[in-house]
Amino acid sequence: MSVLVNKNSKIIVQGFTGKEGTFHAGQMIDYGTPIVGGVTPGKGGQSHLGKPVFNTVDEAVRKAGADTSIIFVPPRFAADAIMEAAEAGIKVIICITEGIPVQDMVKVKAYLGRFDCILVGPNCPGVITPDEAKVGIMPGFIFKKGKVGVVSKSGTLTYEAADQIVKAGYGISTAIGIGGDPIIGTPTKEAIELLMNDPDTEAIVMIGEIGGNYEALASEYIKSTGNKKPVVGFIAGQTAPKGRTMGHAGAIIGGKDDTAEAKMRIMASCGIHVVKSPADIGNTLASILK
Repeated sequence: MSVLVNKNSKIIVQGFTGKEGTFHAGQMIDYGTPIVGGVTPGKGGQSHLGKPVFNTVDEAVRKAGADTSIIFVPPRFAADAIMEAAEAGIKVIICITEGIPVQDMVKVKAYLGRFDCILVGPNCPGVITPDEAKVGIMPGFIFKKGKVGVVSKSGTLTYEAADQIVKAGYGISTAIGIGGDPIIGTPTKEAIELLMNDPDTEAIVMIGEIGGNYEALASEYIKSTGNKKPVVGFIAGQTAPKGRTMGHAGAIIGGKDDTAEAKMRIMASCGIHVVKSPADIGNTLASILK
C-alpha cells in the first residue's frame, strides 16, 4: 500500500518541454520515478529526456496508460491543464504552479466534482513515496522510506520535517505537500484521512500555518478516529500580525480562530502532540514512538 503515488504509477508531465518541466522531470527520472512521457501541445511525436511527448493528456492516457499527472504550466493556462487532465481520466493530478487566480480555482473545484480524481495543490511541492516515486520539486535525498506520513502546507517545512524524522531514526511513508493557496484540491483533513487509512503509516506529522480552518477541521477528524494514530502538529506564523498575508496567498488571519495560537489550542484539545518549533518535531516523534 501507498498513498497517491508509488512505483506502479504511470506519470506524465504537463508542460514537459518547458524550463521548469524539463528540470524537475529530469530530477524525477533520476530519482527513479515511473514517468511514461509528457505533454506539450504542438510537440507531439517528439522525444524529450528519453520519453515520448504527446499533444494532449488524452493521447498520453490512450497511448501510455497515464494515470497520474504533474503540472508545470504557467498560471494563466494551469486551470485548463488541470481540467484537461481530469477529463482525460487522470486519477491523481499534482499541480505545482504558483499564482493561479482564485477565480480560476473556483471553476476548477466545481469542474472536478464531475470526475473520479484527486487534485493536490496548486502552489505545492508535490507528493513523494520514498524509494518509489517523487512527483514534485522536493529534494529526494532527504526522504528515507519508513512509517511516518507527512502533511504540510509549506514546501520547505516539509523538507525540514522529513530531515528531522530521518535523523530521529525513522522514515517517511508518504509526504503530501498540499499547497498554501486559498483554494486547493486536497485540504489537510482529506490528506490526513488518506494517511490514517494507509496501513504503512503508523504516525503522522501535520504542518499548518495561519489562515483558514483546514487544521481545525483535520484536528476534529483526528479526534473522531479516537486518535488511532499519533499526530505531531506544528503551526507556522506564530508571530504574524493580524490582517497581513504571510508567504502564502492563503496565509492571512481572518478571524480569531485563524491565529497560530488558536489553531495550536484546538489541535492540543483534539489529542495532537503540538510543538512550538519545527526543531522539536523529531524529538517529539521519537518520544511518542519509542
